[in-house]
Amino acid sequence: MAVTSDQGLKLSRSPWFYYYGADMTQLELAKEGIISPQMEQVAQREGIAAEVIRQGVAKGTIVIPANTNHTGLAPCGIGHGLRTKVNANIGTSSDFGDASTELAKLQVATLAGADAVMDLSTGGDLATIRRSIIASSSLPIGTVPIYQAAIEAINKYGTMVEMTVDDLFAVISEHARDGVDFITVHCGVTRQAIARLKQQKRVADIVSRGGAFLMGWILYNERENPLYEQFDRLLEIAGQFDVTLSLGDGMRPGSLADATDRPQIEELLVLGELVQRARQAGVQVMVEGPGHLPLNQIETNVKLEKSICDGAPFYVLGPLVTDVAAGYDHITGAIGGAVAAAAGTDFLCYVTPAEHLSLPDPEDVRRGVIASRIAAHAGDIAKGVKGAGEWDRKMSMARKKLNWEEQARLSLDPERSRRVHDKHTTVGSACSMCGQFCAMELAEKYLGISVAKCP
Repeated sequence: MAVTSDQGLKLSRSPWFYYYGADMTQLELAKEGIISPQMEQVAQREGIAAEVIRQGVAKGTIVIPANTNHTGLAPCGIGHGLRTKVNANIGTSSDFGDASTELAKLQVATLAGADAVMDLSTGGDLATIRRSIIASSSLPIGTVPIYQAAIEAINKYGTMVEMTVDDLFAVISEHARDGVDFITVHCGVTRQAIARLKQQKRVADIVSRGGAFLMGWILYNERENPLYEQFDRLLEIAGQFDVTLSLGDGMRPGSLADATDRPQIEELLVLGELVQRARQAGVQVMVEGPGHLPLNQIETNVKLEKSICDGAPFYVLGPLVTDVAAGYDHITGAIGGAVAAAAGTDFLCYVTPAEHLSLPDPEDVRRGVIASRIAAHAGDIAKGVKGAGEWDRKMSMARKKLNWEEQARLSLDPERSRRVHDKHTTVGSACSMCGQFCAMELAEKYLGISVAKCP
């Protein structure tokens, strides 16, 4: 899959590009038995053997989104046996935002501990915003190219549905050349899936922007989804730059009433077939999932994806476990995310307090990342991910010793831990909640007396 276009592009290549040659993706290297530098780095971060990472990548149960043009990237592994990762969505809207606002959100997301960031911009100079984010980020960056393609079609033709297939693939190529590490592509929004949707009579129809764009295009043009019909063309672009495909869930439920219905499963069946085709072409692939799900359906959805998509990494939005928590959906999403992670989900897309209400600001981004990190870690403890339980054990020991600085250091949000503890002046070593009646101090005192009385 050698790059055959713009030779000048070669100058901006990441050093990894030259390690084994331009014509091999992480998946192809892994299948050849080769441990790449990215695999080594992921292994070090996860505290496991590099050979385990290679085997996971070769099998397709682990992906390492690492575009050959993304310089300064710190590789991140997503998949089976690894820490559950957290993605933060940033990006402008048609009403608000520019490159400076999104770079501020990127910084907040990074400092809060996000593992990846997606630029979902739909307003302003999209190319400039995207390139600024990529250049400023050591985290993997994802995008949804259909957004830009639809907006450019509106500007060019007056309507999104007049977009040509070449217009769409030109934008996908542009994102790949710019260094985007993973792209959401709604390949499963097919004519058959739309027919299922019409029959289903959902409460919320389609809540995916990309899915809605493609549905409108398909119905207007009376043609099949080009991302599905020309999937090999998509694979060729992805393979050139080792872009990981994130197969989007355009039919995801946006209401609990629509959870795990026929359109959702119809799309998932198509995505399972496309996972196989991507792997055969040497392209890394993961699968996106819902959405709005009641608690009792989350594990079922995870098992369905893992079965139908042959263990491909699962990337879920939330999921949101109730529809009525407007303003608090970072909590709703964290509840669902913890259950999903414990059941085997590999990648959580955060939800902010602004979900369903407005474009998130930097504080919304911070809260969303922390909430999803809590969920991811809770899931890792349940899954037995290496080091997860030990982290909590260390925190418990620090609490027993009333070591407040160590507690802050071990916290998911050290700054807030220190700020809350220091809010009220304390007389002794205990916190202001219990003061002289601290259970930890009392237990140590009386257990110590008991031990001293022993012969």
